[in-house]
Amino acid sequence: MLELALAALAWIALHFLLAGPLRSPVVSRLGENGFRGLFSVLSLAGLAWLALAWRGAPTVPVFPGQPWVAALLMPWACILLLAGGRPDNPTSVLAEVAGGSELPVRGITRVTRHPVLWAFALWGLAHVLAGGTLGGILLGGAILLSALRGMWNIDAKRHRALGPAWEGFAAVTSRLPFGAILAGRQRFVPAEIGWFPLLGGLILCAGLAWAHEFLFGVPAFPG
Repeated sequence: MLELALAALAWIALHFLLAGPLRSPVVSRLGENGFRGLFSVLSLAGLAWLALAWRGAPTVPVFPGQPWVAALLMPWACILLLAGGRPDNPTSVLAEVAGGSELPVRGITRVTRHPVLWAFALWGLAHVLAGGTLGGILLGGAILLSALRGMWNIDAKRHRALGPAWEGFAAVTSRLPFGAILAGRQRFVPAEIGWFPLLGGLILCAGLAWAHEFLFGVPAFPG
């Protein structure tokens, strides 16, 4: 369990420190592309360490597990993951955010400007609650905290880079899913999202559930 705790702390430190106050000095030395490369390599290594440490950790029950939470949240996590990867989302890692006086608000961006991070947040929450174990809390909690923190990091980074264009975009979108829609600052347009994220997300979720025991050592829904 100690190794998993260390892996979780390393993951949180990576996203709270390197992607936070240490970002500017590292970018000044390595450049933006150098920072992205370093952060990507460290993130992949951290994720692999988390997964391996979790597989080797003992089962320590903390509270009664709620597998139905994973069944409820994981389909939405997969749908958000696929819907949020489009390059026309200004918070996507694939986005071209330089220049222009107005940022596009379309599809899933109307629901939340951070769909991919919400996908990881839901994944983390599902794994905290589904098993009710100390290992699940450490693993899922680390992913959940880093995803939530990442929303503020990305907002601050885009604000610095884009200024008024980002302010206009943020004024009509929300971090919280459906927040801008419920506040009357945005409308929901399902046709802009399309069928692919919905069907693809459900297929992805079913595939992960089917392969969960093979990939991660435990069945998605223990009997």
